[in-house]
Amino acid sequence: MNLWKLVRLAGRIPRRPYANPYYDPARPHHLPGGFRNNHPLRPPTGEELMRLRREAKAWDSRPGSGMDLSPAEADLDYLRGNRGENSITWIGHATVLLQTGGLNVITDPVFSDRASPVSFAGPKRHQRPGVLLADLPRIDLVLISHGHYDHLDLRSVRRLARQAGGPPRFAVPLGMERWLRRHLPTGTEVTALDWWQDDARDGTRLQLVPVHHWTARTPWDRNRDLWGAWVLERNGFRFFFSGDVAWSDDIGEIGRRAGPFDLAAIAIGHYEPRWFMRHNHVNPEEAVRIHREIGARLSVAIHWGTFERLTAEPLDQPVRDLADAMAAQGVAADRFLVLRHGETRRVGGAG
Repeated sequence: MNLWKLVRLAGRIPRRPYANPYYDPARPHHLPGGFRNNHPLRPPTGEELMRLRREAKAWDSRPGSGMDLSPAEADLDYLRGNRGENSITWIGHATVLLQTGGLNVITDPVFSDRASPVSFAGPKRHQRPGVLLADLPRIDLVLISHGHYDHLDLRSVRRLARQAGGPPRFAVPLGMERWLRRHLPTGTEVTALDWWQDDARDGTRLQLVPVHHWTARTPWDRNRDLWGAWVLERNGFRFFFSGDVAWSDDIGEIGRRAGPFDLAAIAIGHYEPRWFMRHNHVNPEEAVRIHREIGARLSVAIHWGTFERLTAEPLDQPVRDLADAMAAQGVAADRFLVLRHGETRRVGGAG
């Protein structure tokens, strides 16, 4: 049975009543049955979903200009030995390795060949991970933005939880801790936060901030858990990780309440067809606006060029559109970087 048949079938199966155990009527994004965006939009109609299905048959996610998207050779000696410098390594899609103040942090770890609940179907990698999971330094902290399969991979988080030296701490949006505790070894530390909540310990402050998106692992659990972007601060160095984000007034609020940032990892890809995807993902023009709105000193492009056929645009189109957007908005090329898979950029200190 293909995915579209499963989605249609799910619409005909009565759903079991669900009571949100975190429900707080004083929080507008809380619902008795789950969570919602701060600035809700209408869901797609059945006609729009059928249109998307028809158009998806023609999607071609190969590099449109023949751009070389092959990985760089990762500097594993540096990554394993770095104890003091701030650096970021793009592993692929939304997975980055952040090293700051002696802490090794990984975001939305997906190392499997497909972004899918099964190993034999679903979006396939166009590029291997820039750093293999087995080659990572010991990870101290894992940040997960939401539960979609291209951001949360069961095999990857299980491998991380079984790393030598003990599992890392996992930080997740509210509700996702239940899934992790079902699937990870007993005793794995999981921190779950609501929007604008923070957690400070061992010199590191985390904060979950709202972005416009949604989450699900099955057709039956849409938005039962929360989603969000992450703010991390250590030794005065401030990092922003967007996860998946569509443009909304949340961006300005993040800039006012949590910015500015020394470094940001901002999604730029998987934005076509725009009539549908604008409610799910920003395009490069909006990604540059995020860079400016949150006061990022330096940004790195993520969420592009890794998986085939997630959306309609060619794999390298986001890079070309990003260059045009930076020029149009007066952002210098060295302020919003495009890295190759496996490439590391050393970043200055807090500023």
